[in-house]
Amino acid sequence: MHQYVSEEFDESEVAILRRYFTNLEGPVFALVNLPEVVKGALFARYSRSSKSLRRLFLDEFVGDLDLTGDASIDATIGLDRADELYQKVFFEYGDDSVAQLGGVHLACEQSSNVLTKVLEWGRIMSYLEQSTRYMGYDKRLSNGHYRFYRDSRILESRYGARYVGEMDRMFDTYAELLPQLTEWLSKRYPKTPDDTDFAYRQAIRAKALDAVRGLLPASALSNVGIYGSGQAYEALLLRMRAHPLDEVRQYSDMMLTELSKVIPSFLRRVEVADRGVRWSEYLRDTKSSTAALVASLEPATDEEGEYVTLLDFDPEGEDRILEAIIFANSTMSHADASRRVAAMSADDRRRFFDAYVGERSNRRHRPGRAFERTDYRFELVTDYGAFRDLQRHRLLTVEWQPLSTTLGFDIPEIVTEAGLEAPYISSLERSRDLYETLHEEMPEHAQYAVALAFRIRYVMQMNAREAMHLIELRSGPQGHPSYRRVAQEMHRLIGEQAGHHLVADAMSYVDYSTTDLERLASERAAERARQRAQI
Repeated sequence: MHQYVSEEFDESEVAILRRYFTNLEGPVFALVNLPEVVKGALFARYSRSSKSLRRLFLDEFVGDLDLTGDASIDATIGLDRADELYQKVFFEYGDDSVAQLGGVHLACEQSSNVLTKVLEWGRIMSYLEQSTRYMGYDKRLSNGHYRFYRDSRILESRYGARYVGEMDRMFDTYAELLPQLTEWLSKRYPKTPDDTDFAYRQAIRAKALDAVRGLLPASALSNVGIYGSGQAYEALLLRMRAHPLDEVRQYSDMMLTELSKVIPSFLRRVEVADRGVRWSEYLRDTKSSTAALVASLEPATDEEGEYVTLLDFDPEGEDRILEAIIFANSTMSHADASRRVAAMSADDRRRFFDAYVGERSNRRHRPGRAFERTDYRFELVTDYGAFRDLQRHRLLTVEWQPLSTTLGFDIPEIVTEAGLEAPYISSLERSRDLYETLHEEMPEHAQYAVALAFRIRYVMQMNAREAMHLIELRSGPQGHPSYRRVAQEMHRLIGEQAGHHLVADAMSYVDYSTTDLERLASERAAERARQRAQI
């Protein structure tokens, strides 16, 4: 089993932490006895910090809280709660709706980038993942190791020494290029009198981190904060227990241990032989048998290159939206609404759309559920870094293929402009060679070797309302260039290929502008907010 790095706390820190965290040593722990707003703020800060959640709590939150009333609590030994009622209603009678009413904030630290995508699969949970845009991977852990997952099966194989050595070299390259690129960007985009030193440095560093993140392997460790109901955690754990990777299954055991200290009744079925165990076996068996059949098909020829393809849409999708608009705002039957739409002129259709969409003052002003009446299914090939950001839109349907190096990789333009393309490519070739070596004997585990610059193929299916949210958000000038291109192309395809001009026109906050320092405007706004708070 992977040896996770334990944190060290002095006696006074332990006395504080034991009141609020169910575990003080391991990478998985639940947050208890804290106000919801504090837990939310902790997770928000967590995503932009290199610190662990417990250390972040001690360094930045303890001073603002009144802890005296919690002195007698010890969350690390489990919470002795009377759960007989829940057992009767939920476990014995199977009332799943009860399990939707109890939620837990759970910290999942030192998880690989392969594991984080498993953790973030569920639709009805909330996640915050450590951002590669705000945290550099050039620093080592307290044990002197770089931040990557050391899978026991790989380490115990004949490739163990090579795996660690190649990972170290990939992180070495990352650590070498980051300051070089930061210096080059500082000369390329000099500070203006309008910017504070802090906002400027943050914007420069974010752009540099965006560029070098492609060198990080999928084994790179991340921290994920999760909030979910008992029902959502149960579904997550059942899926994780059926996963082929040891890391995922072992992590599910740690999660169950900590969650059982807080919501034991909601998770009792996970380990029951004819309930949760059988469910996990079903998931594993169907996955395995399907994979075996697919493997019997003639292999396809992979072509390198980034693309966004609109696979499927309803040519009459805008009619469906208009029908839904009329139906929800009248007493007509759906058939009657359909007849009215069929008789509309182009001007009438525009008037109904304009009235329903209204005057949008910002991108958060979105029309109602009538826009959920039509769907778009896209196939995408992008670098894994862009996929990490787009995959977070979990309300839509997203499915992805295993990580590999067969689709080639992307190199950021600024890396080439800065004259750093050669070491960048050399590191990616190291990733490719290691992946191909491992893939022969352990294909699932080989994914750890794949750098984030390599491309992955996936599909995203979404209704027009979710498309508006995703496209307007991800096309924003503060976004990473790789997913900005995806959002802009999705918008173009909806308007031109699907012919849904009214839907595309309603997305009035799609941004096609070009920008040099993507985060500078956001950092300026954040700096102004900090200055106002100090007044």
